[in-house]
Amino acid sequence: MGHIIWWQRDEVMVDLKSYIRDIPDFPKPGITFKDITPLLKAPEAFREAIEQLAQRYRDKGITQVVAIESRGFIFGAALAYAIGAGIVPVRKVGKLPAATYRESYELEYGTDSVEIHQDAITSADRVVVLDDVIATGGTLAAACRLVQSSGGEIHEAATIIELSFLNGREKLNDVPFFTLISY
Repeated sequence: MGHIIWWQRDEVMVDLKSYIRDIPDFPKPGITFKDITPLLKAPEAFREAIEQLAQRYRDKGITQVVAIESRGFIFGAALAYAIGAGIVPVRKVGKLPAATYRESYELEYGTDSVEIHQDAITSADRVVVLDDVIATGGTLAAACRLVQSSGGEIHEAATIIELSFLNGREKLNDVPFFTLISY
């Protein structure tokens, strides 16, 4: 399969971390939210993030990018386009119209679940599972379990941001992990 080249890469790489803004006390007091919207609205930063991911996954036989709701969809769609792969959404319960598989994961207080269409991934698929951020790792780990239970091969799980002090990558067990920005 040929690859689509849809922009010229500048010689100087963009400092992606400089496009992440801290929002104190969001969504609750004591939490500092890492906001990616400045990166999304800056064409040079968004292009750089996608190109760094595309360079990593081009020519790796990736057939599907599994993207997690909702900001993961933004990066996942652009990455899938750049490497010539399909995109498979992982969504919150009740949002997908066909038969689904469901995985639950632990939250600070309680549990949550995500779903994938039962026909989205096959044993012939080589997959990158992508989200915008990994914090405690529950959502990304649940998405990886969905892919594995569907029979797909996970090449790697990836995020734009990792909050490494929360040790979320440990929940991925033996799934290889990559991030563009680490805090």
